[in-house]
Amino acid sequence: MSMNRQGRVSRPEGETEANTATFTGNRALMLEEPLIFEIGDEETTGVDLPCSPAKAGAQGGPRPSPGHMDGLLRTRPIGLPGLSEPEAVRHYTRLSRQNYAIDLGLFPLGSCTMKHNPRLNEKMARLPGFADIHPLQPQETVQGAYALIHLVADWLCKLTGMPAVAMSPKAGAHGELCGLLAIRSALEARGDARSVILVPESAHGTNPATAAFAGYAVENIPATPAGRVDFDALVARLGPDVAGVMITNPNTCGLFEPDMKRIADAVHGCGGFVYCDGANFNAIVGRVRPGDLGVDAMHINLHKTFSTPHGGGGPGSGPVVFSEALAPFAPLPFVEKQGDHFHLVEEETADEHHAHSFGRMVAFHGQMGMFTRAAAYMLSHGADGLRQVSEDAVLNANYILRSLEDVLDAPFGASGPCMHEALFSDDGLADGFTTLDIAKGLIDEGYHPMTMYFPLVVHGAMLVEPTETESKAALDQFIGALRSVAERAKAGDPALKAAPHFAPRRRLDETLAARKPVLVWKDPEVAQAAE
Repeated sequence: MSMNRQGRVSRPEGETEANTATFTGNRALMLEEPLIFEIGDEETTGVDLPCSPAKAGAQGGPRPSPGHMDGLLRTRPIGLPGLSEPEAVRHYTRLSRQNYAIDLGLFPLGSCTMKHNPRLNEKMARLPGFADIHPLQPQETVQGAYALIHLVADWLCKLTGMPAVAMSPKAGAHGELCGLLAIRSALEARGDARSVILVPESAHGTNPATAAFAGYAVENIPATPAGRVDFDALVARLGPDVAGVMITNPNTCGLFEPDMKRIADAVHGCGGFVYCDGANFNAIVGRVRPGDLGVDAMHINLHKTFSTPHGGGGPGSGPVVFSEALAPFAPLPFVEKQGDHFHLVEEETADEHHAHSFGRMVAFHGQMGMFTRAAAYMLSHGADGLRQVSEDAVLNANYILRSLEDVLDAPFGASGPCMHEALFSDDGLADGFTTLDIAKGLIDEGYHPMTMYFPLVVHGAMLVEPTETESKAALDQFIGALRSVAERAKAGDPALKAAPHFAPRRRLDETLAARKPVLVWKDPEVAQAAE
């Protein structure tokens, strides 16, 4: 018997791919997932529950005492579908496969530092003694946790060159408010009421919002053609009504402010304070100490720079470092080492050594899980490793900038190297094509889009931050994908206007979705009857 050497034909010659609808609506592994309400129904349940006492009493069994369990008995349908365990698990697993995540690929969101964080840090945050402690435990039972908070605080002070830090703020904007309240307290302590905060155009959008929330009038300072703060315009506006300046450095254009020390000296000269937005600290860790530049207060996003998943509804953490001028006004509580023990200094124990604090920002201390992840990140990298983090982040961003500036307009490409993120504009695209088209085209390429239309100083802005955790091969693949989409936009490819073509959902009317979102499921029959 001879061997059959003719393989089975997998695709007949001449056959073309058909755009055929499937019975399920699925496209191979791209699954069309219904809502959970459309899977189950209210008449079924995935678990067996014992009969309630009321029902047992109605059948001749023992009756509950009057009013017993009335609050637990269902008096009307609750409108939730009943699913078995496999149905529930499969539903949420299928949904999870439609999410983009850092475990799937490069996350190019600018000004967000969506880096890969080692799973070791997550494991440390779940250790008993950190994950399961209670804020009202006796202090002698949480000495290890206090020691860890004190360790992270010490690292933050050393990395920024600042003498004090408030660990309790729970987000970047929360930290901004903390810094401004300290500035207000310092001004009030010297009897100097001031009403204006200056905010450069290149600052983060939370800066003017926080200043306004704190009760200050906000005035913008323009940017130069090179994307930096207009120093002359800033100096011209300084006066006795200016409480301070909120400046983002590196700024939202992805550029370092070379005049930072001159700006600080000018603001201090008129009696004001300098607040620095530290959300972009990932670009300068180990390279620049903000305290050396004259900064009085700066928040640090632990959930950006020091290893915690960014976004997703998880906790944030925004410790604020202070200069000597503002340290006495920092909030309570804070951890202090006294001899061999650590103590949490609060209002009752502050006494004279912290009598000028403006108060407290949170009910307790802060986010223990965030502190534990940050400590693991700092200790595993070491001082030299943290410096390399910033160097690699800057290198990767400049590699993207120079690799794409021939196909995408880089408005500040001639201003020198960028820092942690590369900024492009929509200048040069075909008529009718916008940044949104490029973003939707990237979805077809398998990437989450970059930050769009921000910063506002650049028309059709595209802000890309690769972070330090991406390899050259990963960067090259992303660069190739973005180049391909940009070339299509410049050539006026009509198919790009309908992108994404391969996502679970097609392009939405984003304005309508933002202004009139449909967030609540309604039974079609009930909704139709109501109409």
